[in-house]
Amino acid sequence: MAAYLIGHITIKDPQKWEAYRGQVPATLAPWQAELVFRGKAFAVLGGEHAHSDTVVIRFPDPAALRGWFESPAYQALIPLRQQAAEVTLIGYED
Repeated sequence: MAAYLIGHITIKDPQKWEAYRGQVPATLAPWQAELVFRGKAFAVLGGEHAHSDTVVIRFPDPAALRGWFESPAYQALIPLRQQAAEVTLIGYED
């Protein structure tokens, strides 16, 4: 059963965001995760949505997603992420 991480993002510091984004792929590789989508919203067609950017990452299963998030490699990036952007991360099962 695949799992997906969806991140809703509002960038506060573009330089720090680029530094963070550049380091994330190395943390994903051990978990066999793949980037599915990264993009900017161009319209909210119903309801309300506060963030400008979204990322979707596919993991082989929920355990891999949780393992990645809790890994020392990713945990070390969280302070930089918090300085760079407001981010909401949500895990979904397929």
